[in-house]
Amino acid sequence: MRKHFWCVTLAVVLLSGTVVSWRSAGANKSDGNVNSTLNAKELFNQYVNNLYQTAGLQQSGLAFDVFEKAVTGYTNLRLAHKLPVNSEVLTVVDFTKSSREKRMWIVDLITKQLLLNTWVAHGQGSGEEMADHFSDRNDSHQSSLGFYLTDNIYMGKHGRSLRLDGMDPGFNGNARMRDIVIHAASYVSQAAIDHKGYVGRSFGCPAVSPKVVNQVINTIKGKTVFFINGNDQSYSSSYLDETGPLNFIAADTTAFDLARL
Repeated sequence: MRKHFWCVTLAVVLLSGTVVSWRSAGANKSDGNVNSTLNAKELFNQYVNNLYQTAGLQQSGLAFDVFEKAVTGYTNLRLAHKLPVNSEVLTVVDFTKSSREKRMWIVDLITKQLLLNTWVAHGQGSGEEMADHFSDRNDSHQSSLGFYLTDNIYMGKHGRSLRLDGMDPGFNGNARMRDIVIHAASYVSQAAIDHKGYVGRSFGCPAVSPKVVNQVINTIKGKTVFFINGNDQSYSSSYLDETGPLNFIAADTTAFDLARL
């Protein structure tokens, strides 16, 4: 059985491979909190960068800063005990990009693989080609930013669909009430782009192509992290606070081991 992340899954530990300790030979308790925090930040940055490079995310068009936000949120959700131990998939949607682009990425954080990069729709109230406006208000038909956890599969008016629970009150906390879910939509396709210049828009759901909907749902179902990024200066999240992860690492750097960087 594959090993999972050390307690908060900040590092990938595989069944095989050389493990590298990140505690320096001269490190001791007299180093002080500042050095410990700096070392912890360096370790976390190396970890995120290793995931980013190994999965080929730059080549697929995912910006590093967006991925770093997503991993920070994933880690904080781990620290808050919101995820099951086998939740190792992270989905990132970047609504700063045109809907002409494949702006959804599903990444396996254990194998460091990009599992899928595909189109995704935003809400019709958020804009046409670009999503510029976001809301958690019912009947706004706008997309909502932030961190979600995927939940159960059900059969709805769009067929097989996946429920989402918003984790950021004030930004996506009404996802259940608004029926913001993953579902298939025929307007999410190359044909739609060729016809209109961009994919069609939903009532706020991150809808995907019918060709990939089963792959998406089967891969991310059951309490995995789903992060939507967008251009909105008002957005904030407690899960983007890096203090928790860094303090955890700094408290005991001997506990932080990485498989081959």
